[in-house]
Amino acid sequence: MFHDRARIQVQAGRGGDGGLSFRREKFVPKGGPDGGDGGRGGDVVLVADAGFRDLSALRSKRVFQAARGEPGRGSGKHGADGVDVEIRLPVGTQVLEDDGLVADLVAPGARVVVARGGSGGRGNRAFATAVRQTPRFAETGLPGEIAELDLRLKLVADAALVGLPNAGKSSLLRRISNAKPKVADYPFTTLQPVLGTVDSPDGRQLTVADVPGLIEGASHGVGLGHEFLAHLERARLLVHVIDAAAGDPAEQFRQIDHELAEYGAGLDQQRQVVVLNKVDLLPEAPELCVQDERIVAVFAVSAATGAGIDDFRRKLFELCPPEPAPEVDPAALADFLVYRPQPRAPTFRILRTDRGFRVQGRPPSSEELEAALRAAGARKGSEVEVGDETLVID
Repeated sequence: MFHDRARIQVQAGRGGDGGLSFRREKFVPKGGPDGGDGGRGGDVVLVADAGFRDLSALRSKRVFQAARGEPGRGSGKHGADGVDVEIRLPVGTQVLEDDGLVADLVAPGARVVVARGGSGGRGNRAFATAVRQTPRFAETGLPGEIAELDLRLKLVADAALVGLPNAGKSSLLRRISNAKPKVADYPFTTLQPVLGTVDSPDGRQLTVADVPGLIEGASHGVGLGHEFLAHLERARLLVHVIDAAAGDPAEQFRQIDHELAEYGAGLDQQRQVVVLNKVDLLPEAPELCVQDERIVAVFAVSAATGAGIDDFRRKLFELCPPEPAPEVDPAALADFLVYRPQPRAPTFRILRTDRGFRVQGRPPSSEELEAALRAAGARKGSEVEVGDETLVID
């Protein structure tokens, strides 16, 4: 089954704690502090991969967590950074958080960091000064970001087939491409979008999408219309398939065109090719009595017998010429269409001491402070210094 929506939870790795250590060597009984810094937590990264067709891989796994940074050690050794988690998604996936757009992965290789790993804590060596030569504390690592994300796939295709149920869109796609959608003599045979690849004699390829048949009210969500129409937004060309044997072609055209206009998103401005299908069932091919500047070509074909298919296929390649490769700096792909604001710097830090923990700065609330202490490793009975007070966790 084709899946074009998913919800996932991502959590970046926590930064490693700074090392609390002092140099201890033979004949050096009172060496200075030598605790190294903790490593940065791993990020969670989304990557657009042309090898993926839908979001079905995320149906079984919905929670992704990056690795924690390693703690700093003695002798000034810094902890290693946590390993990033990469989630590969099909090209055309939109990423939303709280209904706001985070990123739009419209090009293969596009990357976006959706949860950044926490910074590693500084080791006690970083706090040594001429006045404070033996600091007995080190920073704990900061927690990584957490997010609930909605993923919505909008297919990226050169052309998209649109029409009423049982117009013969799936049969047409089977004729012109390598796709093998289900074909039967009843409406709504196609229940999810299908992608096919059309080959030309010179080696070019086009991607054509078959969208399930639309019914009246689809622009308002009837029959999952919103979900299906969304896959038409990025097509370079709309192929309007009409059952020529089912009545007035002009009336069928107006019915679907009305739903496209009601949906919006520029679909009513798209270039269209009109395909009058099933002409083998008529004594002669009908005419489309519609004057519309958006219609760039009209074809009378039979997906059953193959009549007119070759001319239609050649015209597709003419109307969808090769697009110039976008000039995208690979080093800038991490910021490709990212709308997410940067997180604010923390207002407090937690230091690990030889007796427990110390809070530096002003936490926004007691609940957040308690959660941060628990995450830093504080347990029942741990001492916590807050200003001039020393508290014990219950």
